[in-house]
Parts: sequence; structure tokens; C-alpha cells
Amino acid sequence: MKKIRKGDMVVLITGRDKGRRGAVIEVLADDRVRVEGVNMLKKHQKPNPQMGVQGGIIEREAPLHVSNVMLYNPATQKGERVGFKALESGRKVRIFKSNQEMVDAK
Repeated sequence: MKKIRKGDMVVLITGRDKGRRGAVIEVLADDRVRVEGVNMLKKHQKPNPQMGVQGGIIEREAPLHVSNVMLYNPATQKGERVGFKALESGRKVRIFKSNQEMVDAK
């Protein structure tokens, strides 16, 4: 089970976008994540009329290492460390380390 998943709200803790928040768009296999609106890069793309691709400069999110982000806790308004806990039913859930609150309230 991963500590950070697609759709989670995260806070950047290092880099030029430090302190910015965004939702995780994608979790890649090599411990990297893409966060919405953070770590933007410009890519110069050639047009390809056969594929219907228009040329120009495209802005998109570059991947970040998972160690550079923390899960956002709305109760404390900060990034928090995440741990795991097994419930009585045997289900494993993510919890915030500071206040033992469940991340997955399903």
C-alpha cells in the first residue's frame, strides 16, 4: 500500500514551488508523482497533421519524487506524515501521524 495515491491533496516541501498545494494526477512506478499545477515545464512540440496534433509550446506538469511531497491534512492546514493502522475488521488504512486521524474516511 502506497502512502500517496492518485487524487490525494499534497503540499510540496522542497524546490522552487515549496509550499504550493495540488492534487496528485498520477503516481508513476519509479516513486514519482505528478501534481496538478506544480512543477510546470514548457515543451516545444512539432505539429503532426496526420495525428491531428497542433504544434507550439505546451505547458505540463513534470514528475516529482514522492519524498518531496507531504499529504495535506485539512484539520491542521499543513503537510503531515502518514502511517498505517489495521482496523478491527482487518482492513488496513492510512492515518496522520500527528493526530491519528484516518486519511481514508470510507
